[in-house]
Amino acid sequence: MVGGGFQNIFKIPELKKRIFYTFALLAVYRIGVHVPTPGIDSLALAKIFEAHKGGILGIFNMFSGGALERLSVFALGIMPYISASIILQLLTVVIPHLERLSKEGQQGRKKITQYTRYGTVLLSIIQGFGISVGLEQMGTVLYPGWSFRLMTVITLTAGTAFIMWLGEQITERGIGNGISLIIFAGIVARLPEAIVNTIRLLSTGEIGIFLVLLLLALMIGVIAIIVFAEQGQRRIPVQYAKRVVGRRMYGGQSTHLPLKINTSGVIPPIFASSIIMFPATLASFIEVEWMKNVAAAMMPGNIGYELLFVAFIFFFCYFYTAVTFNPVDVADNMKKHGGYIPGIRPGKNTADYIDRVLTRITLGGAIYVSAICVLPSILIAKFHVPFYFGGTALLIVVGVAIDTVAQIESHMLTRHYEGFLKKGGGARIKGRF
Repeated sequence: MVGGGFQNIFKIPELKKRIFYTFALLAVYRIGVHVPTPGIDSLALAKIFEAHKGGILGIFNMFSGGALERLSVFALGIMPYISASIILQLLTVVIPHLERLSKEGQQGRKKITQYTRYGTVLLSIIQGFGISVGLEQMGTVLYPGWSFRLMTVITLTAGTAFIMWLGEQITERGIGNGISLIIFAGIVARLPEAIVNTIRLLSTGEIGIFLVLLLLALMIGVIAIIVFAEQGQRRIPVQYAKRVVGRRMYGGQSTHLPLKINTSGVIPPIFASSIIMFPATLASFIEVEWMKNVAAAMMPGNIGYELLFVAFIFFFCYFYTAVTFNPVDVADNMKKHGGYIPGIRPGKNTADYIDRVLTRITLGGAIYVSAICVLPSILIAKFHVPFYFGGTALLIVVGVAIDTVAQIESHMLTRHYEGFLKKGGGARIKGRF
């Protein structure tokens, strides 16, 4: 059935075109990762990354798809865009003008997107300048000076702007969420290197076969938990009253309001990593004593880093859920259409009830995301296995894959083609974007 589902993709011209377009833009992104920024001593830079591959630079390098260790034109990756998005969403809550724009529909969202682009360029300039100064201090620049700094800032900012454009084009004309797929592609592209490195460590006796099998079992178990939890829902029963319109009777049916355990998806770990990496990356490149201490404290596996990471995950789980799901609007829509939750009065009481349920299940979702992202990383850090196999990478890869398959499934079902799942085989996969 799954094979038949994949064959049906090529029977839908629009879907086939969207998928090929997505792969083409991701290929452009991967080519750009290998285009170096001028003026860098690549050998000296490689030695620095080899010494810090398990730290915050290793995480940033993972999100950039290996672009940072080469200091390519895409070295900053998509993280400035994500950071700008976070800042704009936080400001939307406190600035009335932005709040009004967020409620003005398509035109308001376009305006906020434009502000996000400006913020991305500004953050890229700041990060690019900090990295250029840090590279000079570390002795990895062939011809240091203001010409190198300006060239680096312009190159890295242009690279991030281009990645931002690629992500928006994938979202609009391709399949899936463009920004998430770019991060996904960067992580997956490093899979062969991670496998080869693991085999090398195994052949040299640095790690044993038992540890490799344990690691493989851990990965399979984490993937299974992610798939199970991402499909988890709390279904609130909803009853619609009967209405007579003319000679016809409407309503009277029973349905449910599905609330996902993890409404925010892969957004919290991505946002949390972005917030932590912005100052920590600058600290890694700047040769100042107290900045070195900050960079050392931000090493994955350290209790300070992990506690801060978990705190940000909890914050963004609740914040993103609050931004994307409004219980008051849901309750009002139910009331307008004659719907109610059995035992709960329509209106404010319904909104309060939905909010209480959503708050409780979001707590469970935040604990699940934190456990997936933190516990495997702590365990793996003790065995000195490459950080690539951490829970954050697995959560992003599996979560984005589920969302992308859900969008493909939606396109196929809309055109009356059989999807990837068997008929009568349970609920369809539902996307989050």
